[in-house]
Amino acid sequence: MPTCEHCEAHVSDRFARVFSDARGRIHACPNCSANAGIAEVAKERAQNA
Repeated sequence: MPTCEHCEAHVSDRFARVFSDARGRIHACPNCSANAGIAEVAKERAQNA
């Protein structure tokens, strides 16, 4: 099961398909950031990784 790179929480396969970066990593899960801005956080963290 996919996990968040930030807090290591498990996320669904569906969530991973939508919010993972090009390498399949998930930089922010619903536990790490507000749901409204999760896509922006994921993009920002992917660029800084």
